[in-house]
Amino acid sequence: MNRIIVGAHYGLRDWLAQRVTALVMIAYTVMFLVVWPRPMSYASWKALFAQDWMRFATLLLVVSALLHAWIGMRNVWMDYVHHTGMRLTLEIATILWLVGCGGWALQILWRV
Repeated sequence: MNRIIVGAHYGLRDWLAQRVTALVMIAYTVMFLVVWPRPMSYASWKALFAQDWMRFATLLLVVSALLHAWIGMRNVWMDYVHHTGMRLTLEIATILWLVGCGGWALQILWRV
């Protein structure tokens, strides 16, 4: 009997990536709540984000959120859009949107 295996076999890798990116986002949130400047002012906010470690942590958050969003949206498109051309179009549009968001985040983080 020949067994035909189909699919892209993203399962475990995607499951793990979703969990790891979620943990990164949770860790950032907890860390941010701990270092949140009190009382909040523009000057304290600017001073916090002027530090390279905070920019790096925020960049890590953004990359995690973008990867998390990509995996989730790709799975939605694969599960619910059955027309191949439409699914490819939606996936390309999602990639372009996420890359644009990532570029915008970089511009915001390193613009002084």
